[in-house]
Amino acid sequence: MSYVDGFVLAVSKAKLDDYKKLANLAGPVWREHGALAYVECIGDDVPYGEVTSFPRAVQAKDDEIVVFAWAVYESRESRDAVMAKVMADPRLKADWADMPFDGKRMIFGGFKPFIELEQPVAD
Repeated sequence: MSYVDGFVLAVSKAKLDDYKKLANLAGPVWREHGALAYVECIGDDVPYGEVTSFPRAVQAKDDEIVVFAWAVYESRESRDAVMAKVMADPRLKADWADMPFDGKRMIFGGFKPFIELEQPVAD
């Protein structure tokens, strides 16, 4: 069964184009190092909940948008190897102060799927 890393973060609307450039660089690097899939999504229907919500989880401000992303790997072992290569890749070396989001408010973690339903392949 596969393994999934999930990420939720708040991105300033003014820096959304910068974030997209970073994501368009990061995705191919993840794939090159062995991730099976890499997806970045911009919040479209993520209301600010009274108790919990995606915006609350990352303390999103009025001028920020929530981004939800994930990467899929063959296994936890594969993820650990891919992540080590990604973190060492010079193409992704950046100063955290220059990032288009506040890394302190990013939520991330690894998940072990217990159900995987896939779209059947068309004939």
